[in-house]
Amino acid sequence: MQSPDGNASPAQMALTALAGTSDDAAALDTLAASDVLVPVPAGAQDPEQPDQVMLPVIEQDGEHQVPVFTSEPRLAQALPGVENYLRIPLGVLAARWPSDDVMLTIDAGVPEALTLPAEGVRTLLAREG
Repeated sequence: MQSPDGNASPAQMALTALAGTSDDAAALDTLAASDVLVPVPAGAQDPEQPDQVMLPVIEQDGEHQVPVFTSEPRLAQALPGVENYLRIPLGVLAARWPSDDVMLTIDAGVPEALTLPAEGVRTLLAREG
């Protein structure tokens, strides 16, 4: 998340590092250990099963993607109509990735946004801590 003084969070710094190369193990470890915000459209969360997360899937350029964000401002910038979100450790989300047909996009709408295919989500971000 973004720090209170407006500086980039460790997750955002990791995204910046990964924009140059996807081989930065330290940046991947930082990202995997970070919490992300998963948008929850109104009425999407089942009150009968509050521990189950319904991932939002959007289609962009013919690909199905789950968008997650490293801060509230980045979420609001990309999806201004979404007011609710869940805070989830990215590594936990990655370890339970639902489908080989769905990609993960972190911080859509910013230059350092990172999109990974399902295999990349599982192998790069599902780190055991």
